[in-house]
Amino acid sequence: MMKQVQEFFQVVTGALMIPYKSINFVISSLVTSLPLFFFLIFYEMIFQRTLVEAFEILNPPPGHSNRWDWLDPAMRMTWDFFLKLVLLGLLYLVPLHLLEFFNMIVTVSLASKLHEGEKPMALKEEAYEIFHKARLKDPFITYVYVLLLSICGLLGLLWLVINYYIISVRFWYEDLLEKEGFLYHVFFSVFFGAAFIAVLIKYLDWSVVWNTSIVFSILEKSYGAEALMISSYFSRGSKESGRLLMLVFFVWGVSLRLTCLYAGCSERGSGIIAQVLLFCIGNVLKWVVCTVYFQNCKKRTLEKIDGEVGLEDKNVNE
Repeated sequence: MMKQVQEFFQVVTGALMIPYKSINFVISSLVTSLPLFFFLIFYEMIFQRTLVEAFEILNPPPGHSNRWDWLDPAMRMTWDFFLKLVLLGLLYLVPLHLLEFFNMIVTVSLASKLHEGEKPMALKEEAYEIFHKARLKDPFITYVYVLLLSICGLLGLLWLVINYYIISVRFWYEDLLEKEGFLYHVFFSVFFGAAFIAVLIKYLDWSVVWNTSIVFSILEKSYGAEALMISSYFSRGSKESGRLLMLVFFVWGVSLRLTCLYAGCSERGSGIIAQVLLFCIGNVLKWVVCTVYFQNCKKRTLEKIDGEVGLEDKNVNE
């Protein structure tokens, strides 16, 4: 475990050193993050207001006489709210991830060169290297794979959170249940809480493989399921450190949104701008970390394979 923690800090330190190696990396990251930044301001305004409305749907209305009708929030979902969910889904699937893909390609390409010790290039040369020589088809296919898998994982986590909130949180604070159902609902509260933790741990483990597979597709000739399998093979000995890395960025994103939601940032533009700015910085840093993590894992795995091959050759010669 200490070795994994040491590797965690080694990856973070290596990632934080990359912006200091080249001012062009900072400029390129800033320029490619601007479209994502402006779009996220618009997206987060809709997202935050939809979250507020969702909490109102999950909570029973004041003076509600029937204690069980509110347990089915779909009965109180309006058509306008459903259309907002559809709009959010479309914005999330297409423009948001296309802009993130564009930012990711530039970040990973430049970070990999700087981490390997290559001499920084001029901005014009960097743009030519990325957009004229880069194979965008392979990483895009892998990115679609990862997006679909990630959505499934997030929907599972969201479903568990909603069930835990309805069964546990509202029960404790509103005293909506009779004493006869106490043990029944305590059991399901513990069940959904434990299930959420278990699924979150697996989601973080999978996120490491998913993100490094995209990095692998950008840097190597591989895509789709093949990139996912190779990424899983390279990261076998560093699952704990990778899980810690993904946990940091997962908590970072959730904390920003919850803080902004609690502060009512959807009603004040300055709060949303600050949240989106921090989110974009974290997004760039996440892909730099994934690049450093992948290259460290690849180097260690190849060294291990070379050592095993050398040992076998030695045994054969003897």
